[in-house]
Amino acid sequence: MLRAMTTYHGGCHCGAVRYEVELELDTVIACNCSICAKEGWRLAFVPAAAFTLRQGEDALRDYQFGNHHIHHLFCTTCGIRSFTWGTGSDGAKMYSVNVRCLDGVDAESLKVQHYDGASL
Repeated sequence: MLRAMTTYHGGCHCGAVRYEVELELDTVIACNCSICAKEGWRLAFVPAAAFTLRQGEDALRDYQFGNHHIHHLFCTTCGIRSFTWGTGSDGAKMYSVNVRCLDGVDAESLKVQHYDGASL
């Protein structure tokens, strides 16, 4: 079932980091790379124009590994990594959000597409 473009609110566990994102939640991605698998992420990707950080920029710390192309931001208070950002193949900035960190969203009810990030 295709869901309409909707604005969702999300953030970290302690509430220091809050954002809003506009997206369709018809399918989420489960990646098996070393970081996504350990954290249990369910990913949704959006262009930069669809993501707005509302509070907590000063509470974020950046972690990068591998090829250092993705900024894995986490809250310095509670440690939760609720979104990341990087650039797409076209060079445009884009965000991924952990759907499990969106308010009122049951990530278990969404269709999951598996991605083999461990092979990259």
